[in-house]
Amino acid sequence: MDPARLRLLRELRDRGSVAAVAAALHVSPSAVSQQLGALQAVVGLPLTARRGRRLALTGAGEALADASARIDEALAGARDALETFTTRADRVVGVSAFHSAGLALFGPLVAELDGGPGLSLRDADVALQDFPALTADHDLVIAHRLAHDPPWPADRVAVAPLFVEPFDVALPSDHPLAASASVDPARLRELPWVSVHPGFPLAGVLDHLAATVGGPLDVRHRINDFALAAEVVRRGGAAAVMPRITARSFAQDGVVLRPIEGIELVRHVDVLARPDALAMRPVRTVRDALRRAARTVSAAP
Repeated sequence: MDPARLRLLRELRDRGSVAAVAAALHVSPSAVSQQLGALQAVVGLPLTARRGRRLALTGAGEALADASARIDEALAGARDALETFTTRADRVVGVSAFHSAGLALFGPLVAELDGGPGLSLRDADVALQDFPALTADHDLVIAHRLAHDPPWPADRVAVAPLFVEPFDVALPSDHPLAASASVDPARLRELPWVSVHPGFPLAGVLDHLAATVGGPLDVRHRINDFALAAEVVRRGGAAAVMPRITARSFAQDGVVLRPIEGIELVRHVDVLARPDALAMRPVRTVRDALRRAARTVSAAP
């Protein structure tokens, strides 16, 4: 079995369609289909099946996709070992982060790696279930999930925790509730709110708060960018839930963050990677530097 053909099964599972695989590999969809068909002929078992308009993996296809991950990890480790004996420059490492994490961590990461491996930094704010798939295009993916969300799929990605981040309520500094050190949850239903778009991880925070206070909250605005949300809060247009560490730079010039009394709301900020990416020394170096940067950022007052 050709490892390159096995890799197509893994790409199809992670990317969701033949067209997406073809676009990522810069080949035609028919070429992908032909290679999958050739692999299936060698194996003698159906590896894919139609599910509506999608081509999905069968049980045998899933098993081979998992095997492909282990093969790629071994091959990456072998290449990394050989590079010790060559003069080849360090590989550029791709890092993706959702917006507020990029704002908080990209600068410290660059400082940590002064003279280290090269970086290619990208922002990618996606729905919760789409973070693992980003590892197909980036060596390291900074992702977040709420405490009650399911864990990341351990059969597909390796996970390194960065920090656990509390959520606070962002208020205009002249709002009556901002005068207290914390906010009484019974007062939350009095406020208009700005939230993220449905499907994104932080949408669940307001859902949890609504369940806690016994009624829906008045969500008037849907904005994913914390800088824009902070501007709405600053002008008195709404309150917002914001993470205490990565949104720290927005809590100034008329915006304050206040914890909610008796309610602990947190999210897990982690870095995800395919195991074969971590088999390469430059990727591990960047991951370790990212963890050091995260410790510095999370410990700041």
